[in-house]
Amino acid sequence: MPESFFHQKVVWITGASSGIGEALALELARQGARLVLSARRADELQRVASATGLAPADVLVLPLDITDEASMPSHTQAVLRRFGRIDVLFLNAGISQRSFVSETDLSVYHRLMAVNFFGVVALAKAVLPHFLAQKRGQFVVTSSVSGKIGVKQRSGYCASKHALHGFFDSLRAEVANEGLRVTMICPGYIRTPISASALDASGKAYGRFNKAQAEGMPADDCARRILRAVATGREEANIGGKELLGIYLKRFVPGLLSRILRQRPIEAV
Repeated sequence: MPESFFHQKVVWITGASSGIGEALALELARQGARLVLSARRADELQRVASATGLAPADVLVLPLDITDEASMPSHTQAVLRRFGRIDVLFLNAGISQRSFVSETDLSVYHRLMAVNFFGVVALAKAVLPHFLAQKRGQFVVTSSVSGKIGVKQRSGYCASKHALHGFFDSLRAEVANEGLRVTMICPGYIRTPISASALDASGKAYGRFNKAQAEGMPADDCARRILRAVATGREEANIGGKELLGIYLKRFVPGLLSRILRQRPIEAV
């Protein structure tokens, strides 16, 4: 990977307080990036900022609630006041789900779309004028294998991730001649707390670690692969283990995948 790609670049990461976002922050710091770290938990962001080892001048802790769409322009201006530019925006904030459609309250679907789609779109739109004015910039969007296929107990999560692909594929086509890039990242099972913080049927935290998640790819390995995809200008990168096979089955033999998913036990997902 051309590690010099991120040297001295201003990189804004949402969902930076844990999981893939935290791993990205640590690896980007090692590669010499200047960082903006965002999530709701200011104390956890401070912990990550300290762990990067960056000088205070090279890291900005900027707490935000991704569902507060109206605040995105002011947060963007805060970054520009501090660093004067944004080079790469990692749209990584998100929340998962563990509940059957028949049992899930409609409010849970609203919450999933607010966090995983509308908040992401709001921040992208706030940063877009700056990217267009400087005629460069890269959106890096954390989707999921679930953005390509639907699985049990993830109906709202899958829907929100599918929506990201439609929006950002359209955006990529619109800005392709303006010097801007869009990279979609589709992780499979990565060793993060995402299953424990997922929403249950009533909107409460699921509170349990999924076995496949716990045995998945380490987050730091995932982060390095993501950064390689970004640095080489890829439009999309699938990252994970054997679960990635589902993406290709969906494309080439969808009937077979459908039968596999119907028969798959709940504990496996």
